[in-house]
Amino acid sequence: MKDFTPKHEFLVGIDSDGCVFDTMEVKHKECFIPAFINFYDLQGVSKYAREAAEFVNLYSKSRGVNRFPALVEQLDWLRRRPEVKARGVKVPSPSGVTNWIEQETKLGNPALEKAAEATGDPDLTKALEWSRAVNEAIADMVRGVPPFPNVKKCLERLGERSDMLVVSATPNAALEAEWQEHGVADYVREICGQESGTKKETLVVAGQYEPNKALMIGDAPGDHKAAVANNCLFFPINPGQEEASWKRLLDEGIDRFFAGTFAGDYQQQLVDEFNEFLPATPPWQVDAK
Repeated sequence: MKDFTPKHEFLVGIDSDGCVFDTMEVKHKECFIPAFINFYDLQGVSKYAREAAEFVNLYSKSRGVNRFPALVEQLDWLRRRPEVKARGVKVPSPSGVTNWIEQETKLGNPALEKAAEATGDPDLTKALEWSRAVNEAIADMVRGVPPFPNVKKCLERLGERSDMLVVSATPNAALEAEWQEHGVADYVREICGQESGTKKETLVVAGQYEPNKALMIGDAPGDHKAAVANNCLFFPINPGQEEASWKRLLDEGIDRFFAGTFAGDYQQQLVDEFNEFLPATPPWQVDAK
């Protein structure tokens, strides 16, 4: 992205999992979580481990976060649950992963592999093994999940006047496969996954466009934060109402974006509605840290 230069007047960043494709549920419930339970020896509290992982990755304000911060967070919620403590199951606290996250921005397997080899840290080694197993499960399991209705129509209209980027925390290989499988890769100039850096880092290119001419489309609070950090407008794809959100973007959002009437009251209304969808704390009891 260092050599990125605008070709159009407008810029549009688009998240992928849960936003363009309805893949969040199948990836986490069938791929991430079974590996989580297996690699972190959580069989004795598998019910609670599943609930913690689903809450962090699907049903909370952490939805859509990179897999490694999510791993640390779900272990933390699980460790603080009274029912888990009562069973005497030891829930790991991978401090090595936490430290790595604080120092690294390209939170993907390549960077993790280098760190694990350089340090010999068992926390990093286990996280890498888990992450590789997740990728293998996704490659085997996830296929035939088309874009939400109206996505292609939106991409066609946006592409007429916009440079479009995939801005995602998913590994690049998985993104390339999904966008190619469903014939939408040609709509975007670049596919930027976790190896490319954070969403905030990718959207830095918005600084090359005039005010209110860069837009991020996403389904998670992290997408909104990345947009705000780079002075981008934000159109939310509301979790559980994805079809209605894409229809709204097609019917009114795109026209407002191109007409310069998106910022202000309309943007605030969208964000206010979006903020009501996801809680910050789980619905079950948790002990203090």
